[in-house]
Amino acid sequence: MTPKTSRVNSGEVHTRRSSRQTRNVSSSNLSLLRKLKTLFYSAGPGLITGASDDDPSGIATYAQGGAQFGYGVLWLTLFSFPLMCAIQEVSARLGRITGAGIAAGMSKAFPRWIVISVVTCVFVATIFNLGADLGAMADVLHTLVHGPQWIHLIWIAALSAALQVFMHYRQYVKYLKFLALALLAYVITAFLTRTDWASALLATIAPPVRSFTDGYVAIAVAVLGTTITPYLFFWQSSQEVEELQTHARQKALIEAPEQAEGQFRRIREDTYSGMAASNLVAFFIMLTTASTIHLQGITKIQTAMQAAQALKPLAGRFAYLLFAAGIIGTGALALPVMAGSAAFALAELMRWRAGLQYKPRRALPFNATIVAAMAIGVTLNFVHLNPIRALVIAAVINGIVAAPVMAATMLLAGNRKIVGDFKLPRYLFIGGWIATAVMGAASALFLEQMIF
Repeated sequence: MTPKTSRVNSGEVHTRRSSRQTRNVSSSNLSLLRKLKTLFYSAGPGLITGASDDDPSGIATYAQGGAQFGYGVLWLTLFSFPLMCAIQEVSARLGRITGAGIAAGMSKAFPRWIVISVVTCVFVATIFNLGADLGAMADVLHTLVHGPQWIHLIWIAALSAALQVFMHYRQYVKYLKFLALALLAYVITAFLTRTDWASALLATIAPPVRSFTDGYVAIAVAVLGTTITPYLFFWQSSQEVEELQTHARQKALIEAPEQAEGQFRRIREDTYSGMAASNLVAFFIMLTTASTIHLQGITKIQTAMQAAQALKPLAGRFAYLLFAAGIIGTGALALPVMAGSAAFALAELMRWRAGLQYKPRRALPFNATIVAAMAIGVTLNFVHLNPIRALVIAAVINGIVAAPVMAATMLLAGNRKIVGDFKLPRYLFIGGWIATAVMGAASALFLEQMIF
């Protein structure tokens, strides 16, 4: 009897222990899922900035790069990651330290003609980018549901402007993020195609110097311009100011330096996670396009339908539908960021009340600028420029404009009259100026090849 009882008790103990372990694993998985869900729904300025960085212009530029040069453009994602992290973190710190956006800080530190020049460059580049994104969204909708393309164009712009003016961006962005998840299709497709992973890995860490032709330099500038984008500097800085205005206990760090350590840590984590997600998506768009469209001998993407062919191994005849969801989803995320950043920059220059949390009448010039930006973006589409080409051109313009804007931002971050005792850490000082120099050199090389 004793041995039998011992065996039964031992079995019961083992069963209870396994049950506890199962419950612990399940509890751990549920806890992880809750954390991921919380992170997804409560995205900070850095995560939202990263999400909007992969806008239709970015998708088209990455796809064109992969189609034209195959794996030869993959290194740009690894190369640009620390550079974009540095300048976005500097921008966010400026907003949190001073309680004012970049344009407002520049107005205090630089002659007015410099501030007007910088804001004008950002405004023009942003509006062209916005127009190109609107055109791409209208183009894919026209293919899906037919009807006059100009009608799709106008209602997309009107809806985006209305949401931004009458509803806080944070209230509806959590729903738009689900549309942007369509970009994960590129990640999945990369593992369903005949990807040469060894060649892809080598191309990621070693730039193909022999490929540096005129066309390659143009794509490199476009890729850098769509990842290190001027309007995002202004947006992330202004969003830190918005955070201060909506949280009574938080103050500008120049007034409450005791909050600095926690806020700088949050900014760093938020920015790096957002930029990492953005660059990972960019990498897989290039990789998937190189493994599909490029290998099929298509080196120039002229239409959205051609660009969608990269997703065919995953979605088959629904590839265009999946591509359209990515374009519309990322466009819906990015349009308010572009119009908002242009409005913030102009409002700070003109010293208007600015903020997405204000009711329309309390910040009328600011909200009028948002509506005007959308209207100008719509008007640009009547030039009848090819939508895909317009998206790539928008990225190139951003790349050219980025260097002077970055230089002004870095000088502002080192101005003690503006930031007080909050000096940039050495890694940000070095990283920010290297990023500025790289963008300047790339733009100069591109312009030199264009002229000569």
